[in-house]
Amino acid sequence: MQEIEYREMSLNDYDEVIELMKITPGVTVREADSRDATKRYFERNPGLSFVAKVNEEIVGCVMCGHDGRRGYLQHLIVKAEERRKGIGNGLVSRCLDALQSLGIYKTHIHVLESNDLANDYWPSNGWERRNEIYIYSYNRSENANA
Repeated sequence: MQEIEYREMSLNDYDEVIELMKITPGVTVREADSRDATKRYFERNPGLSFVAKVNEEIVGCVMCGHDGRRGYLQHLIVKAEERRKGIGNGLVSRCLDALQSLGIYKTHIHVLESNDLANDYWPSNGWERRNEIYIYSYNRSENANA
């Protein structure tokens, strides 16, 4: 088995991560995933997002942030041929550990209803699906993909 290296995600990983996002079914790449937006996200949430590498190639990533009270995960992705090796769990646990070190114990993730892979993964790893919460979005941009 190949060794998996985990480390903090940086803006230098952007191109490789965005390509991984683009080839992953169920993941939507939006204007909010731009390099500038990602840079702001990392500056606001230092030390919370991670990549997994095998043979110098990024095979997994997760972005993580918080609002001071709750943690939020975005874009947990593991390359299809590297799944079922614990990489996703390794990435998530690093985020949860980092959030806990900040005193944040509850974390959320938004998953598209159509993303069957993610909707199978999260409950099988102890995450509780919330049915009593509605998410409302408001877009001030003329770009529907903001």
